[in-house]
Amino acid sequence: MSDSLTIIDNRTGKKYEVPISYGTYNTYGASIPASALRSIKSSDDDFGMMTYDPGYTNTAHCKSAITFVDGEKGILKYRGYSIEDLATRGNFLEVAYLILHGDLPNRSQLDEWEHEITHHTLIHESIKKFIEGFHYDAHPMIMLISTIAGLSSFYPMAGDTADQVRRTRQIHRLIAKLPTISAFAYRYRVGLRYSYPDNDLSYTGNFLKMLFKMTRSYTPDPILEKVLDVLFILHADHEQNCSTSVMRGVGSSLPDPYVSVAAAAAALYGPLHGGANERVVRMLREIGDKKNVPAYIKRVKAGEFRLMGFGHRVYKNYDPRAKILRGLFEQVFEATGRSPLLDVAVDLERIALEDDYFVERKLYPNVDFYSGIIYQAMGFPMDMFPVLFAIPRTVGWLAQWAELLEDPDLRIARPRQIYTGENERTYIPVESRE
Repeated sequence: MSDSLTIIDNRTGKKYEVPISYGTYNTYGASIPASALRSIKSSDDDFGMMTYDPGYTNTAHCKSAITFVDGEKGILKYRGYSIEDLATRGNFLEVAYLILHGDLPNRSQLDEWEHEITHHTLIHESIKKFIEGFHYDAHPMIMLISTIAGLSSFYPMAGDTADQVRRTRQIHRLIAKLPTISAFAYRYRVGLRYSYPDNDLSYTGNFLKMLFKMTRSYTPDPILEKVLDVLFILHADHEQNCSTSVMRGVGSSLPDPYVSVAAAAAALYGPLHGGANERVVRMLREIGDKKNVPAYIKRVKAGEFRLMGFGHRVYKNYDPRAKILRGLFEQVFEATGRSPLLDVAVDLERIALEDDYFVERKLYPNVDFYSGIIYQAMGFPMDMFPVLFAIPRTVGWLAQWAELLEDPDLRIARPRQIYTGENERTYIPVESRE
């Protein structure tokens, strides 16, 4: 037995052998090179066989050693470490180092890494003009995307992507400055004076202070600081999702990382990606009271609309990130007070997990179901939800970008299409057209 596929083209009767390659897990990651299909032709004029895969539901466009997801078993790992282990025992900057460098840091490496990040948190004063150029009620994600792209003009040498030292410097800058830009966008939107970074605080503690400081003696709540840190860990990377594939697609043409991250953030801005948890909160508000949950479930089962926050494109089991967030509920509401939406959410979760309709379809609660409730309880407006997603996911985007640049198989992204238009037409002058 050989590790190959035998393909018979019934149009011609020809037989083709296509080699099979494997990832770390042979049972999860067997693939064939798409280019091998090009040799399958019905005639000499034939372009060759292609695969048709809308949404890339079964197409591997890269090899990566960063994140492993097994949706059938509900497994998520960063560099081989389970998400449960990292979320309960690590902190965000430690996990960010792991994702970017491949290994957990020792004490001296972690100290140096934290110093590099915390001392790049300040932004050029002129960058505030980017934010202030928007109308006061502009969506904060639009301000963030535009300002990230604008950073490119402040660091023109960032375009030298072949220089590893310069690449590393831009990685530090982006991870450090995203919370500052995000906080400034929020403060501008609500009409508050900017609160500058406090490098004596943790990554998430500094972010909370820049967002919510109202007095000189502001101290972040340690419970919420830790919860936000866990949320950032859970959102740091998630394999080849929409925004990550955009990061790799744009990055393949070798622009600087600022415009690549801006493009990835734009993909994240969509309601089907980074805006999913906002839709959960809107759904809970629409239900209003737990007494209305059974009727709402009935309408979902009748096909009137989808149940937001349940099911996942990849996970056909319980989303491991959702389990972790579910366990943080009590801590969050102890610090913030009980959200009126919590009872609705808990009852909705209970009924959905017991109902055969959802169980048979493997529609388990996902990370967006719980993160939206937690963010809302912490005082974040809903339009900040995708921003809170973009800050930690920048780590994953940059790790994927750095891996892309070191890949010997790097090619500029250029998918194929199946043409369905007209065959041949002749130009007719406008005076003669009917």
